[in-house]
Amino acid sequence: MPNGSLSLAATLYLLAFDPGTGKPVTHLGYLVQAGALTELAQRELLVDADGRPRPLPDARTGDPALDGLLEVIEESRPRSWGAWVGHETRLTERAVRHQLRAAGYVRATSRRRVLGLFPVKEYAVERPQLVAGMRDEAVRVLYGDRPASEVSERDAALIALAAAGGLTTVVTHKDLKAHRQRIAELEARSGAPGAALEGVVDHVRAGLAAAVATALSAATAVTTTTTN
Repeated sequence: MPNGSLSLAATLYLLAFDPGTGKPVTHLGYLVQAGALTELAQRELLVDADGRPRPLPDARTGDPALDGLLEVIEESRPRSWGAWVGHETRLTERAVRHQLRAAGYVRATSRRRVLGLFPVKEYAVERPQLVAGMRDEAVRVLYGDRPASEVSERDAALIALAAAGGLTTVVTHKDLKAHRQRIAELEARSGAPGAALEGVVDHVRAGLAAAVATALSAATAVTTTTTN
């Protein structure tokens, strides 16, 4: 799996790891799911049906994580685009991580217990220099003077999802204010193909922002409870 063939979901997964702490800076499951939904929509393998994603008949990509999500959506009851950002996220995240482990991008490091009860395996980036290069490329899209209309839909979507999903390794809190107009232009570009994507990327991005905000609020509440 060379760098150029990484899916949007896999790219977002890698970029979520803080190079200083080695830990994800945001909720991986939601971010990865939003990336997968966006890529499938941009490739027109998921189409909008009254505000809900619907796979095209026999649509497949050859990417196990993306195809797995297509199958899950096919077999599930209809849900909105935003609802899918938070539904069955572990399946997509695990599939993406399995690909990245097999290709040598990440490795398992240790196990810890959430709340002292639930065992969770932790992971680390195996190719930090390569991921640093990917991060630099993403930041250049954000800071660059190239018109948004000349940025690829995929790169524009990466910035749009990074901004919505709290991916501060790419779009910092300062960037959200200082580059608000540029981010808005890239958000619009990420749905560029027209009628087929009208509103879809916006719904995914809004669903991602809401899911991450809810997760952060819940985590803060748990921390407060356990320290009191």
